[in-house]
Amino acid sequence: MNFSKAHFITSAPTIRAMPADEGIEIAFAGRSNAGKSSALNTLTRQKNLARTSKTPGRTQLINVFEVAPSKRLIDLPGYGFAKVPEQMKIQWQQALSEYLQHRQSLRGLVVLMDIRHPLRDLDQYLIQWAVDCNIPVLALLTKADKLKQGARKATLLKCREAALAFCGDVQIETFSSLKKTGLPALEQTLNNWLSEAGIAPGEAKEQA
Repeated sequence: MNFSKAHFITSAPTIRAMPADEGIEIAFAGRSNAGKSSALNTLTRQKNLARTSKTPGRTQLINVFEVAPSKRLIDLPGYGFAKVPEQMKIQWQQALSEYLQHRQSLRGLVVLMDIRHPLRDLDQYLIQWAVDCNIPVLALLTKADKLKQGARKATLLKCREAALAFCGDVQIETFSSLKKTGLPALEQTLNNWLSEAGIAPGEAKEQA
């Protein structure tokens, strides 16, 4: 899959404003300061595909990018931290929850977590939800360049051990948008998910 061909389709406040629920979608989710937009830009080799900001929480809508016909990447609203009015936070959380619960074309979830603060309560809740719905998860420990090699490896091993408790398809890798660490693993996983043409829409969720 040539991720550099990804292009913006639409920003939607709810799933009702999104493209038709068909084909395959891979969603990116994470706390508002986890580096989600930077990871998407690194994946697609585009500096400004997803907006980045020094102020966490700027992703207020569900942003849809098409990689190939009927194959999309979804940038979900950040959660957990944002200097915005409480009512706006509630609206973001509703959009996030609605998408995860009802979008039938969702085939995989990429959860981004700052390697210095991994597996916080909301991260664990999101991963467990995906496991319960039989949706595979790739958890990226972002900003890996912020730690020295020894600490980076220790955190990765600790998180992989903790992930066993989810009892599901949960893969954990380190990632750095600056150093491109973890980019091959991300691309390989997304290619696998996006090629699952034999899975009928909603089948995984119906089995959960």
